[in-house]
Amino acid sequence: MKIDIKSALEKRNMSQQQLADAIDVGKGYLSEIVNGKKKPSFDVLVRILEALDADISEIATTRPPIAVPGYAGAGDEVSLVDDYTKGNGMYKIQCPPQISPKGIVAVEIRGDSMEPAYSSGDIVLFSRDTHDGVPTEAIGRKVIAETSDGMIWLKYMKEGTEAGTFSLLSLNPTGRNLHNVHLKWAAPVRFHIPKDLVNKQ
Repeated sequence: MKIDIKSALEKRNMSQQQLADAIDVGKGYLSEIVNGKKKPSFDVLVRILEALDADISEIATTRPPIAVPGYAGAGDEVSLVDDYTKGNGMYKIQCPPQISPKGIVAVEIRGDSMEPAYSSGDIVLFSRDTHDGVPTEAIGRKVIAETSDGMIWLKYMKEGTEAGTFSLLSLNPTGRNLHNVHLKWAAPVRFHIPKDLVNKQ
């Protein structure tokens, strides 16, 4: 949840200094809250609401949801077919507060090859440039990757033994490993949401 105090101040023709005085904080501290550089403590937030005679719904801004356009295989073979218009998908999820929604892509996991860390039905979030390729920071990490045959995988990625190839490895010992495969692109996993915490919209 983000706080938008600026609009509430303008509506009441109130200055930041007046609000700072009313809630007994320094203007510099309040300015950081107003500009989104600092989050207010619960106590300060209550004092702000009281001073503005406002409800939390007036100053709270919601983050845009993230569309889930398809699946990534973690054992199951999955091709990511995005038949949805930009911003839409099978369903949407709320963006976790720990990351910015800008440039984030979400996929649902199918299969059990990445258990116990990731289970079928979980959501993983990643970001990637519009350009294809494998960034060096993806090597040695859990990634979403597209192989040359168009399959989308959630795997642990290492460099292959042949030039220009990579190995996509499972965490589950019974899971399938892909060795010396060519990739169209790969992107490190940025965030993981277990399936029982996924709030579909």
